[in-house]
Amino acid sequence: MTTPTLLVAGTASHVGKSTVAAGLCRLFDDRGLSVAPFKAQNMSNNARAVATADGDGFGEIGVSQYVQARAARVAPTTDHNPVLLKPHGDGASQLVVHGRAAGLNTASDYYATHWEDARKAAVESHRRLASEADVVVAEGAGSIAEINLHDRDLANIETARFADAEVLLAADIERGGVFASLLGTLELLPEDVRDRVVGAVITKFRGDPSLLEPGVDAIEERTGVPVLGVLPYDDPGLPEEDSLALPAEGERATVGDDDGVAAEHAVTIGVPRLPRISNATDFDPLSETPGVRVAYLPLDATLDGVDGVVLPGSKNTVDDLLALRDAGFDDELAGFDGPVVGICGGYQLLGERIENADIEGSGDDETVAGLGLLPIVTRFSRDKRVEPVSVEFDGAGPLAGATGTVDGYEIHMGDSRIVGGATPVSGDGAALGSVAGTYIHDLFANDAPRNAFVDAIY
Repeated sequence: MTTPTLLVAGTASHVGKSTVAAGLCRLFDDRGLSVAPFKAQNMSNNARAVATADGDGFGEIGVSQYVQARAARVAPTTDHNPVLLKPHGDGASQLVVHGRAAGLNTASDYYATHWEDARKAAVESHRRLASEADVVVAEGAGSIAEINLHDRDLANIETARFADAEVLLAADIERGGVFASLLGTLELLPEDVRDRVVGAVITKFRGDPSLLEPGVDAIEERTGVPVLGVLPYDDPGLPEEDSLALPAEGERATVGDDDGVAAEHAVTIGVPRLPRISNATDFDPLSETPGVRVAYLPLDATLDGVDGVVLPGSKNTVDDLLALRDAGFDDELAGFDGPVVGICGGYQLLGERIENADIEGSGDDETVAGLGLLPIVTRFSRDKRVEPVSVEFDGAGPLAGATGTVDGYEIHMGDSRIVGGATPVSGDGAALGSVAGTYIHDLFANDAPRNAFVDAIY
């Protein structure tokens, strides 16, 4: 008997596919079924380090498939997301296949030279998962009705076909037009995929669901597709997959200010909204801490009203460094007297210089001056470090007092070395005065470093 696959597809991006898929993974597992999450192709700079399917080391997958594996109570592997595209800037993305980086490509180059191999990798991963699970819960990408991509839509159309999947269509009512979205999507699907749609679910509804009944009845009568449920807008607090959840470049937004703590008793941590920001989920534990707000800042913003700063990860440290400098954020940070922490690419930004910068950035300069707040030098190579880490943490500077076991992960190109009087920090990091950096993602998901940093602000 063939293992069934249910593909959670969407009428658009950000309609709740990841959350619905995670919920189904937990539901099926609770009912005694072994479940395998799957997304053939993902585009995200929020990745996690997991074991490779061949057991030979570690690789990257999108954070949503990591969460779905946890929901299914299985160990996440690269089979759960065999093809990952990580936007790098200037129309190019880093291609990651079975967890390992496979070069930079524009969209046209990817489809012309790599797509067939990517499809083979996805089919191979799905076959392995299906051979061991009772059910596969697959997640689509964006809209399943992108008719300009139907001949090469790996995460949606191709998955439906090679996995012989039934399709559950998710549609978001929050932005309006949910019934038109459902009808239009169904009308635009290839006939063989349209026949696979077994139902729809309406997400992000606020209010009395009985008000939807006339529309639901009309859609069901017109399409023959049942609306199986209406999900309330209740944020489960799962990490976001992509930058759609962040403010647009040039906009400021504050997260965590709905905790009931009066503003005068709260602290604000500023995070520059880098053009190529990655792993922004690093800041979720901070914004979820009572009395802590995380403010995503435009690069030309002042630090007035900001109590501490964290520089985030970046998919292109060199180009983001130049963007910070062009906007004047380097001068703003140099005059800031509060605690500063850099994580991964943000740590690299803080150093004296970056060598072999032409490997990472789009320019020709081999050496680029850093922000100069830490006496470190970062040297890029084409090797990439991807691994979970568990260390006995030894903090210093704004992380002073943080000790004990810290769990996280590292995903980075380049290595940094101390060239001055800084104090070493776990994760190949460094600290000097009120500034510190480390390569450990998920740092603030650990109580000790999170509390130490917040205490340094207070």
